[in-house]
Amino acid sequence: MSADGEDIVPLPRGSAVIAHSAQTDVGRVRSVNEDTFLAEAPVFLVADGMGGHARGDAASRAVVETFRRHIEAGRPSSPEQVLDAIHSSNEAVRALSAEGEEGTAVAGTTLTGVVLVDAGDDAGFHWMVFNIGDSRVYSWDGRTLEQLTVDHSAVQELVDAGLIRPEEAERHPDRNVITRAIGADDVVDPDVWLIPAGGRQVFLICSDGLSKEVDDDRLAHLLAGETGHAAGLAGVLVDAALEHGGRDNVTVIVVESQLGSDGDDDDETTRDRADSLSGAAEDTTPRTGEGEHGDVSA
Repeated sequence: MSADGEDIVPLPRGSAVIAHSAQTDVGRVRSVNEDTFLAEAPVFLVADGMGGHARGDAASRAVVETFRRHIEAGRPSSPEQVLDAIHSSNEAVRALSAEGEEGTAVAGTTLTGVVLVDAGDDAGFHWMVFNIGDSRVYSWDGRTLEQLTVDHSAVQELVDAGLIRPEEAERHPDRNVITRAIGADDVVDPDVWLIPAGGRQVFLICSDGLSKEVDDDRLAHLLAGETGHAAGLAGVLVDAALEHGGRDNVTVIVVESQLGSDGDDDDETTRDRADSLSGAAEDTTPRTGEGEHGDVSA
């Protein structure tokens, strides 16, 4: 499933033009796609239902449905509304577990994304980045790909502690163990960042079906390249994951925003494109319990 489009979000002074390219694919190994995305300004998110657990696909859909109820489309939200949507999503997914016949089975999903918010108190508009689990949000300035979120995973904790090297993480037996998830506990603890919104900004949001198949150097190369792919940039990135094995469901959203009336890009920090974005492996296991940003030159 793919969804490319462009929205104009009115602001008190001027407007935000937000284009997106989104696509999800079951991959080459799985029979069910447990990923779900929401790409409707002002909110863009990816939820990756936990494979091997009860109702992973229903869990990710519940998150999207909850955000649709809590966040008004077509206008900036607020940090409080986003946090309320996250906590309400946790309650909705917990309810799925309570309804199951298995008793001990737990529905769960990762959740990551960005929302355009009014931070209030004259702070202005920001992109609110949030994360629970090992799906990711990156920023892209035309030259550098930076991972904004920090994986909530067992191997990330080992890397942070200096016990293993980053290149060893992908081969580690606990590489699919996540340490936080929507639905895993009564109370969810999201990571949140507020990034001032202004000028041209690009975000890449994805499930681990992309990040575990395609490294950051390749992602930056694909984002920098010109393409006429019918599904836009998201389709290009999904295809790359499939070409590298497609061992998991893969979901990608690329978001490009332009705030203000000045539409000129700095050629030293952004790449030219003829069209806007709108044109153009094993089961994950939750673990109860409680980074660094990475830069990649294109």
